[in-house]
Amino acid sequence: MRVTITGAHGFIGRALAGRLRELGHTVGGVDLHADPAAGVVAGDIGRDGAWQDHVAGADLVIHTAAVVSNAVGLDGQWRINVAGTRKVVEAAARGRATRFVHLSSVRAFSDVHFPDGVTEEHAVRLDGNPYVDTKIAGEQVVLQAHAAGQIAATIVRPGDVYGPGSRPWTVLPVRLIRKNLFLLPARGNGVFSPVYVDDLVDGLLLAAGTPAAAGQVFTLSGGVGVPCREFFGHYYRMLGRRGPLCTPTGLAVAAASAAATASALVGRATEINAISMRYFTRTGTYSIAKAGRMLGYAPAVGLAEGMARTEQWLRAQRLVP
Repeated sequence: MRVTITGAHGFIGRALAGRLRELGHTVGGVDLHADPAAGVVAGDIGRDGAWQDHVAGADLVIHTAAVVSNAVGLDGQWRINVAGTRKVVEAAARGRATRFVHLSSVRAFSDVHFPDGVTEEHAVRLDGNPYVDTKIAGEQVVLQAHAAGQIAATIVRPGDVYGPGSRPWTVLPVRLIRKNLFLLPARGNGVFSPVYVDDLVDGLLLAAGTPAAAGQVFTLSGGVGVPCREFFGHYYRMLGRRGPLCTPTGLAVAAASAAATASALVGRATEINAISMRYFTRTGTYSIAKAGRMLGYAPAVGLAEGMARTEQWLRAQRLVP
């Protein structure tokens, strides 16, 4: 197949491209900066452009491009996560791609208002967080195109994806820990739902290659929830430090809010804010039973093994000693 990946230079986009090439597929992509050697063209998916012709030539389109942040406002996220998604869907449909796989997020369930073991049948919930709300709206764009018969589409909601190259759950926490700027609310007892990047790639390819997956929504996580203090504690050990620092939620939210205010005063955005703190107070997990049943998805990399691989990469990048 010819496969086009949006967000081709991103963490998940690069992992997908590498795996697809190993399997013998022709892989290209779209990102803000071109890489002709990798078949990646430059394009801003929030604006019409020549990149749409590149998407139009694919058999399979995997849409990973998104603003993934708690520090970008609604307009900035809407332009890419919703309007940009519509432009990608339209380009894929015009080019008669046979499949479209869209990366959403478990945050479509909202950040905290969902039951333990939540399934895909649970209603999504807007909560005023621009990232949550635009991921929900982006899903609607894709499912609407599928329902209209424009393209056969599948929605994937990844859990907390970590591993070599992960900005939110590997690189950024390590950098904050090194600067003594990392802390956890709920005394570290919030639930984290990690999925190692290789397992996510496995699931995405299963979703793309399973005809019955068209029109479906799948959650792909590692299948377990762990306390936040346990997950991030791995990075502290890699750095030879004690931690993490765990505080009551009110104190953590107040500290993060103050940090966000200070950053705003000097014109800088920061992921240290109240939204991020509240995300670490989750009490529920995400079921992967549907993905197991319909796709044969079975995550193979446990947290200990995933962190061992991640540590090797962090050492190679000189992010840990």
